[in-house]
Amino acid sequence: MNAHIHAKLGYSRPDATLRTLRSIEYEALARVTQRLSVAWLQRKADYPALVQALSDNLGLWSTLAADVASPGNALPAPLRAQLFYLYEFSEVHTRNVLNGPASVEVLIDVNTAIMRGLRGQGSTE
Repeated sequence: MNAHIHAKLGYSRPDATLRTLRSIEYEALARVTQRLSVAWLQRKADYPALVQALSDNLGLWSTLAADVASPGNALPAPLRAQLFYLYEFSEVHTRNVLNGPASVEVLIDVNTAIMRGLRGQGSTE
């Protein structure tokens, strides 16, 4: 987890339920994935909301990429590389959504797969 998120946690309410870093990451992915899904369904009526949801998703992936690229990250190197690749994929696919006929479905699928991993559920296939 990066320093920005740790700083936010330092200023949270002391009586708030303690959450693990995995649960925080899960919640962040769940929120951005939900916004992507809703914005996609309403893209014709509210295109700016889609652009914002895509930006938020990419921002989250950028934060995750910076975290896995940091030398202090304790994840195994192959997993770090895979997560960084997913950031790169998300960046390219986001441009494809904004510039053409691509949909957000694969971005939602990627986020959902990562959320399953964070919950320890693995793949359903």
